[in-house]
Amino acid sequence: MFRARLSLAVVLLAMPLLAQDVTLDAIVTPSSTIVKNGGSVTFAIHGFVEFRTLAELFPYIDAQTRRWKLTPDERRDLARNLLRRGIESRIVSMADERPLEVLVTHTADELRHALGKVKEPVPENYATEFLAVQDKWKHSLNCWSASPVIAARVLSNFYPISEGIELYGARYDSTEHFWQAVKYHPETTVAGINDLLDAFDHKDWAPWLKRLDDDPRLYLPNAYAVEFLRYNLTTARRQWFRAELKRRARDTDRLRALQQRGSNAFRFTALEEKTVWGDLADLMHLVYTFSPSSDPIRKTLEMRGFDGIYLDGKKMSYIGGEFRSLMLEIWKVKFLKMPRFGEVLRGIPASIKLEHFLNDPDSPDIPLAVYVRYLAEIRELARGAR
Repeated sequence: MFRARLSLAVVLLAMPLLAQDVTLDAIVTPSSTIVKNGGSVTFAIHGFVEFRTLAELFPYIDAQTRRWKLTPDERRDLARNLLRRGIESRIVSMADERPLEVLVTHTADELRHALGKVKEPVPENYATEFLAVQDKWKHSLNCWSASPVIAARVLSNFYPISEGIELYGARYDSTEHFWQAVKYHPETTVAGINDLLDAFDHKDWAPWLKRLDDDPRLYLPNAYAVEFLRYNLTTARRQWFRAELKRRARDTDRLRALQQRGSNAFRFTALEEKTVWGDLADLMHLVYTFSPSSDPIRKTLEMRGFDGIYLDGKKMSYIGGEFRSLMLEIWKVKFLKMPRFGEVLRGIPASIKLEHFLNDPDSPDIPLAVYVRYLAEIRELARGAR
């Protein structure tokens, strides 16, 4: 996994906390680490650039603002955006609920007092961004599969649907199964994917990634996608994908049909859908998207159906509004046509904002801002359909 080159001096500042010592003072102290089950709880920028402490984050932010020729306003905006992402990822952890619990069970004045006691160097707007994160999550519900709130789990695409859900002529175990399955052309087989992985073995990815790294117009709007590609284009990841394919499917299996319910319910969990089938499909689509038109790899991927999303007799762009709008369409089935789910959604108070925050990823297929907007829209539709 890609990690920023961090100052050894900053790393040595880190003071591990015992499991019971997660306090407000500890959370706002840049050099503190959060420890769980004997290990540090990490957080991330762009999903893949990991840190143990906020103090480790600061030199990364500084390096990013100096990485390209930016205007002063662009540099300032980038620094503030990265700081906010880092603080929020540290607090809204996918591995440990204690930081968020501590933050939302204290008042804004108590947080200001704790921030005022920090003696370590911090960036501009450090206190302001901490207070903004606290205010947001005092009034928000994080809709993901491991939420302690049942309604939030139900709103997750990972939520298993025992009777299955009928979408575009096939039945799926969850909406996540549909979302990942349709990224594969109906005719794409496991053997075809292995052929693509073989083609990837013969390509030098270093200059390919350098082109994305060197251009802020490419990197900055697509940072998560670039870091995803950096991680998944390694030899080790290609070997891992091959092993998963061999363990789970036959060469002749068609990938989309394989992920549909068929005669066997829950052949794959929703997590497997995301981390195996979803990541593999995203890798192929993103390589196609970010390759120059002259790159032969684009033609190779096009032949296997990764030049777009093929559904219901239409082709749509992998990165684009038409594909993203499918998320709302499948939620209309789940929450408007399946009464048990609609009732749960309507039961969430209007004063609570629906959010979806997963350690700072911003997936290109459905960016967080779009996802959250659809959450708000489907709730309004469900209320109207009561």
